[in-house]
Amino acid sequence: MCVGRCSRIVGSCLLVLGTLSVVASILLLFPGGAWQYVVDGHISRRAKIMPGAWGGGVMAFLSVVLSKLALLGSSACFFFSGLGLTDGPLCLYNATEPSNGLIWDYPFVDSPSNRGLANFYVFYPSTWGTCMEPVGIVAWHVTFFSLLLLISAAEIVLTFLQIINGCAGCLCGFCERKDAEFSHVPEV
Repeated sequence: MCVGRCSRIVGSCLLVLGTLSVVASILLLFPGGAWQYVVDGHISRRAKIMPGAWGGGVMAFLSVVLSKLALLGSSACFFFSGLGLTDGPLCLYNATEPSNGLIWDYPFVDSPSNRGLANFYVFYPSTWGTCMEPVGIVAWHVTFFSLLLLISAAEIVLTFLQIINGCAGCLCGFCERKDAEFSHVPEV
């Protein structure tokens, strides 16, 4: 495939994935579509940094000019989305130790107040009911951080291909010359 054609295909894919990444990152701020959790400050720390907006979105959009920065941004989005899945959502839950009451915290992070819940909650949907508010936050959190992981992984591959393609174009030249030779078909 010609360097120019490859750039157009990879660039188009990155634009679509970047847009999806920004949308997923924004949706993480509004669990269940509700604004109240943003206003009350009950959004997880990983969602607040919006890795899909700046990492998988804006930096991936710049890939046409700055492919290496896009690779860095996509990698950062992948890393922070993985941490977001690891930490779990910030939610209201009933802490058994030591305070015995409803608290806003990260129930799936290993700590004395949530002993036993940190066994990677993603694979144990039966534990998701631990979070009382926002309703459905665990599924929301898992869905969009997983989507960001998949998008950023695809962006990492595509930006890496974009870098290789750019280097190949610099070292090997473009296809315009070959295309021009083939366009001159002798008349019969």
